[in-house]
Order: sequence, then C-alpha cells, then structure tokens
Amino acid sequence: MKRRRSRRATRGTLRAIRLWTYADAAKALPYLRSLTKSLREHWLELQSRQLDVKRLHELRKPKRREMIALEDALSDVRQAEDNFEIALEELMRQDVFLLDPVQGIALIPFQSGEELAWYVFDLFGEDPLTSWRFHKDPLEMRRPVSTEAPVAVAAAAK
Repeated sequence: MKRRRSRRATRGTLRAIRLWTYADAAKALPYLRSLTKSLREHWLELQSRQLDVKRLHELRKPKRREMIALEDALSDVRQAEDNFEIALEELMRQDVFLLDPVQGIALIPFQSGEELAWYVFDLFGEDPLTSWRFHKDPLEMRRPVSTEAPVAVAAAAK
C-alpha cells in the first residue's frame, strides 16, 4: 500500500509559483477540465465512502459480516483519499490551485501590474475562464475577463 508523504516537511519552505498568461491558460483548458473533473469525481467518491464508514460505525452490535464490511469500507476510504491526493498533486504541479472540488473551481495565478491575481477556472461554466480576481479580493469577487483585462506577465515570480 502506498504511504502518504508527510505535509509537515514542506510547510516551512517557500517556492516560486508559475505565473500564467491568458493564452497559456486558454491552451491548457482541456487538461485543466480533465483534472478538475477527475478531482470532483474522486472527492465525491471519498465523501460517499466516508459516509459508508460512518454508517457502519453507528451499528450498536455489529455482526461479523458488518465488521468485515467496515474494514472493507475503511480500505475504500484510504484508496479514495489516495486517488484524490494524486489528482490534486498533479493539478498543483501545474501551479493551479483547487478552490472547490464539488463546484469544479480552481485558481490560476497571473500577475497584474505589480499584484498577484487569479484567473477563476469554472468547470461548469460555459466558458471556463470568464472571470478573474486579485489575490487580496474576497473569494467571492469575480471580475469579467475582457480585452481590457489585466495583461498577464509570463515571467516567473521573483
């Protein structure tokens, strides 16, 4: 069975993230759509398996077959967690950050002037890249992407 890496080792380290251009983000849409769809499916599967475990834990006097079912359900939860983590790591390797797995929303970083900003990728949107927000904005804030949208700088963070 695959062992999960400890997240403690990476908490104190800083690393520069890739800043995207709108053109690069638009080219990557099929790949991002596939990844966020996969993440959504894995997340829903994980929630379902956790609910199964919860229901089996609530049995007052479990019989042998129910105890076996609980062990199987726990194994399914671990597998679902691993699948979700693998897909999330793949998305994060692209320096795209998942905001909401159920709604299929991810944030793609870019630079607007001297500020960090984010394209908002919406899996269920007619056009997945129709909005953006500054880093300091509330998460709900959405600005429409238009021809006057901020110029994205392709250079990596300094």
